[in-house]
Amino acid sequence: MVKLSKKIVEDVAVEVAGEEVLPLVRSIQKKSNISEFLIAKSIKMEINPTRNLLYKLYNANLVTYNRKKDKVKGWYVYYWTFNPQRAKFLFHDLKKRKIQKLEERLTRERKGFYYNCSNNCIRLDFERATEFEYKCPECGNILCEDDNKKRIEFIEREILNLRKEMQTN
Repeated sequence: MVKLSKKIVEDVAVEVAGEEVLPLVRSIQKKSNISEFLIAKSIKMEINPTRNLLYKLYNANLVTYNRKKDKVKGWYVYYWTFNPQRAKFLFHDLKKRKIQKLEERLTRERKGFYYNCSNNCIRLDFERATEFEYKCPECGNILCEDDNKKRIEFIEREILNLRKEMQTN
């Protein structure tokens, strides 16, 4: 099994739970069965926001937990473990989704005709441009046909880069 780089694991976590999850992931990534209270303390965050981040990671199966009842206080304490195998799967799944969306966008760009406002207020497809009688609904300027060759090339490069990234990881 190919080991994922730290950056890829962090990118997946950010994609799933947002930028604020990074300190938490760094804190638990190479440990197992860590108390949620210790996690909160190590990342200098209150327990409730820490739990919210853990639940986001849990919903993506990036973490697992064990629950044990505190005999003194009577409440449950959760012990969390990071799941790196799931990060690898999610990495490929997220890349596949991005490629699919880019391919759909590429198809639309190749088939459609688009019109831009000279002030770059808005970009409309043929149908919408005719609805507005080729006038910008924002500023009233005449819409010009968009030369989308560079946009198509950019999308094609993005797709190629994502495919290469998937193959190397």
